[in-house]
Amino acid sequence: MECDYCAYHAYDDEAEEYYCSVNLDEDDMARFMSRKYRYCPYFKNGDEYQVVKHQI
Repeated sequence: MECDYCAYHAYDDEAEEYYCSVNLDEDDMARFMSRKYRYCPYFKNGDEYQVVKHQI
């Protein structure tokens, strides 16, 4: 699943579950929920090793 590798896939200790931490306002959320995306438009790779490879 794409979310597992996303930088915005955060863990909530109190709820003991993962959630998407993208900060969307009400209009953005409505647009996001009304469209069917094949891939998440807010996906950001959270793989730190892949980021470092570009810096070397």
